[in-house]
Amino acid sequence: MYSQKGMVATSQPLAAQAGLQILKEGGNAIDAAIATAACLTVVEPTSNGIGSDAFALVWVKDKLHGLNASGQAPELLTADAVKGAGHEKELPKYGLIPVTVPGTPGAWAELAKRFGNLPLSKTLAPAIDYAENGFPLSPTLAKYWKKGFETFSKVGKGEEFTGWFNTFAPDGTPPRAGEIWKSPGHADTLRKIAETNAEAFYKGELADKIDAFSKEHGGFLRKSDLEAYQPEWVDPISVNYRGYDVWEIPPNGQGLIALHALNVLKGYDFKGKDEVDTYHKQIEAMKLAFTDGLKYITDPKSMSVSVEQILSEEYAESRRALIDEEALTPEAGEPQKGGTVYLAAADGEGNMISFIQSNYMGFGSGVVVPGTGISLQNRGNNFSLDPEHDNYLEPGKKTYHTIIPGFLTKDGEAVGPFGVMGGFMQPQGHVQVVMNTVDFHLNPQAALDAPRWLWTNDKTVEVEPHFPDHIAKALLRKGHNIKRSVDEGGFGRGQIIWRNNDTGVLCGGTEPRTDGEVATW
Repeated sequence: MYSQKGMVATSQPLAAQAGLQILKEGGNAIDAAIATAACLTVVEPTSNGIGSDAFALVWVKDKLHGLNASGQAPELLTADAVKGAGHEKELPKYGLIPVTVPGTPGAWAELAKRFGNLPLSKTLAPAIDYAENGFPLSPTLAKYWKKGFETFSKVGKGEEFTGWFNTFAPDGTPPRAGEIWKSPGHADTLRKIAETNAEAFYKGELADKIDAFSKEHGGFLRKSDLEAYQPEWVDPISVNYRGYDVWEIPPNGQGLIALHALNVLKGYDFKGKDEVDTYHKQIEAMKLAFTDGLKYITDPKSMSVSVEQILSEEYAESRRALIDEEALTPEAGEPQKGGTVYLAAADGEGNMISFIQSNYMGFGSGVVVPGTGISLQNRGNNFSLDPEHDNYLEPGKKTYHTIIPGFLTKDGEAVGPFGVMGGFMQPQGHVQVVMNTVDFHLNPQAALDAPRWLWTNDKTVEVEPHFPDHIAKALLRKGHNIKRSVDEGGFGRGQIIWRNNDTGVLCGGTEPRTDGEVATW
């Protein structure tokens, strides 16, 4: 899709159109992103909610800004407390124990305050309308809603899960494609956030409700944790890849993994996209980068190595030297020491934003604060209970985070935002999309449509149903354990907006793996 005055790309048409509406009413790209993000908590609750975390890369006045709106572990959430609750090896996936402080409402307020043209009362209005009056489910959304219902029907037996069923399956079954769903409590909460610039969520009435519910059901999150929260402006990190600067949010996000892999891969010349050698080296570089990331990425205050050390040319060369003609079993190296919705928006003034917000594992913790529509994330599940691990659980600490927005620049000018949501697929999707764009010169839609692979562990690599059979067989001969997936859902869902800086024309794509839309003006 092409346009000039503005563009919003995301996984739900209603949310994309909400962002476009805000652009036409005088908002800029940042206002459009806020409207789209708020709308996504309503029209795609299978992936995100008011109780999510968020990250953003914002291009304004020829400068890129980073926002880390991930939340910290509650002060009462200690490794001993988790073990005392009967979880010796890891934090549980569901329930109140893995709930960390939600950062998304704070992200909306902070973005509006620093870069927006419009108040939250204006940008949240479309989301409030859909929550109050309802909307019909789209096909992919209905698929994952049903999947979430099946999951919580098995694991959500405690009283703390009642709010989820009352909110998302009020008639005892999940809504189907084409059926209308509404959430008046969700609308009321969004209205309070809009009226108070999120103060109600962190210091007021909504904070009181979260606190009371958590106390009643044995959770660790308290109003004091919410009151202490503040989104953090950070300096984005980058590597230069064949003349393009690829930008990510620094840790605690896993964007470092994508940059690390690209830093290794830029040492090769690739003959073509659909070559066995291309896929083999991509997979091997990703394995090495991921094992490093899983060992070292956490709250930056607790990392035993720095971003600069991991992204050094010397370390990239040492990791590259491990790649041979056969698949390897990866292990973390030692540098020299010294689960989502994604959206992209751009306007005619040159502002652009790459924004991502998410619960984790679909609906998150499975816990909804009754009457509020606040679906709480379960990001704490990623903490380690091993005191020797960099990502060891500590109160007030931010955990390793899967959601990452991406951004591309060239010679100091914005090319544009990109992202691929989907848990641990995200850095792998970033690498594949960047290489499709830079190495193989694919347009945004083709770069997103291309068949994907997903490294899972050891030598195992999952590929999509339409992944070329001859390439899959050749990778098997190189020692990769190739598994063809029957479900495209695990391979991410992404969007791209590129700008032609000579003409100002925007070019955007969204993918067939979701119900997405590129809304243009």
